[in-house]
Amino acid sequence: MVQAVVYSETVNRTLSYIEAHLKEELNLEILAERAAFSMYHFHRIFQAQVGMPPADYIRRRRLSSAACSLLGTERRILDIALEYRFDSQESFTRSFKRMFLMTPGQYRSYYRTLTMQKESEAEMAEQADQMNALQGEPRGWMLTGTNTGDYEMGVDRLEVHHGKSSGYLRSLTERASGFGTMMQMFKADAYLGSRLRLSGFVKTEQVRDWCGLWLRIDGKDHDVLGFDNMSGRPIRGTTGWSRYSLVLDVPKESVAIAFGVLLNGSGRVWIDSLQFDTVSLQVPVTSLEEVNALPDAPVNLNFEEEPDQ
Repeated sequence: MVQAVVYSETVNRTLSYIEAHLKEELNLEILAERAAFSMYHFHRIFQAQVGMPPADYIRRRRLSSAACSLLGTERRILDIALEYRFDSQESFTRSFKRMFLMTPGQYRSYYRTLTMQKESEAEMAEQADQMNALQGEPRGWMLTGTNTGDYEMGVDRLEVHHGKSSGYLRSLTERASGFGTMMQMFKADAYLGSRLRLSGFVKTEQVRDWCGLWLRIDGKDHDVLGFDNMSGRPIRGTTGWSRYSLVLDVPKESVAIAFGVLLNGSGRVWIDSLQFDTVSLQVPVTSLEEVNALPDAPVNLNFEEEPDQ
């Protein structure tokens, strides 16, 4: 378990370094040296944690960041290509088209048409805060919580970890009360008897209280068989894209799996690149059951025991 935590922390530090240096030279040798691992060992643990080799991850992050620049700025395509370490506009266009199925110019034109009718650069600057990409409720997701009127969810094309868009959950007021959650629920049939990991990338802005991914395993009659909402490792404040994971067992009597992102209080949180994997029993669960486990027997029945120091 200790080794798994060390690997996870190492990879997250590496992801933060990559985010801060996307426009600089990045390669396996540089990243492995910073992590104090051999290149072979670092490549192995990075792929196991992230699901792809470091080189693929860097290329995808550069392309996704470049796509945001195409929508959010008036800069030339060549300048954006060079900024993100592509040798030429031609090589950038080839890589971009493989990932987005359209050229950079087509991407800029198509998605700007969907987001706004731009009459001038001055108008675009004035509307930058309103643009925030193709806002709208993401298909398949629902907004719930204790006070949904204080929260909003949507799709964002200017803050993206991978691909064309991310999902966001934000408070509508600085005095947002309770919590809001952007969630889904599906049948547990495909994962019965397995250990399930939900992982994904999260970015936050001015989260006052806390937020986090969450995962719940439900049984019959809505019995909760497993639950983790990251309350023991909350995300607060303003943070860049970081990878988080939750691991729960899915008993054979499970009926449904629910998951999402939770925001308690004011702020904004983006999520992207979520995925589910079955993992071996060597991967420790993150269930809150360990924190709130029932005692084996009743205690302090006469109220004479001293409190723990």
